[in-house]
Amino acid sequence: MGFDKILAKIGDSTVIEYTINAFLECISVNEVIIVINEKSIQKIKDLISDTNTGDKIRICTGGKSRRDSVANGLEHVGKESGYVAVHDGARPWIRPAQIEKVFETAIKYGAAASARPITDTVKRCDPEGTIIASISKKSLWAMETPQIFKTELLKRAYKQAIIDDHLVTDEVSALELIGEPVRVVHDSFKNPKVTFPDDLNAQDLTH
Repeated sequence: MGFDKILAKIGDSTVIEYTINAFLECISVNEVIIVINEKSIQKIKDLISDTNTGDKIRICTGGKSRRDSVANGLEHVGKESGYVAVHDGARPWIRPAQIEKVFETAIKYGAAASARPITDTVKRCDPEGTIIASISKKSLWAMETPQIFKTELLKRAYKQAIIDDHLVTDEVSALELIGEPVRVVHDSFKNPKVTFPDDLNAQDLTH
């Protein structure tokens, strides 16, 4: 309760600072747009003001859902941007090398997303929690971020999601609405999302 995951600290820096720095280290990234709830905007501005990378960072207000927040962020993407990457700010363990791999794949195919093949056994259960079937994990992937797309493609997908009032859980889901394929890019390093305070100790933060 009251846990602000992106402003939580790992060592001397906040989660969002690690995330921002990973993207700013990438040659494929020209600017970073932070989509954040209104009450945290000033705190983010204060963090940015302490660095000399402020000219590459913009901030905009998020929406009520992920769909609305990403749609707001897309409104701030420059017309000259051919590709856009969407990343969960609460995934501070992302590495610049992985970001570049996803960019390379997106440039080749138009759309790509960081992901990991599922290794745990997966079961289907009934509403009461009784196992009713095993699910083959052979072709199952756990989606992560960044997810990177041609800018016009993602804008078209989100326009359709809003028209359909479809609350997408990630950008790949939005691309599915318009029938566009997305390539997965295996991340060999763990890139978990910070959800609870204990997650801050998940692993060392060395990019």
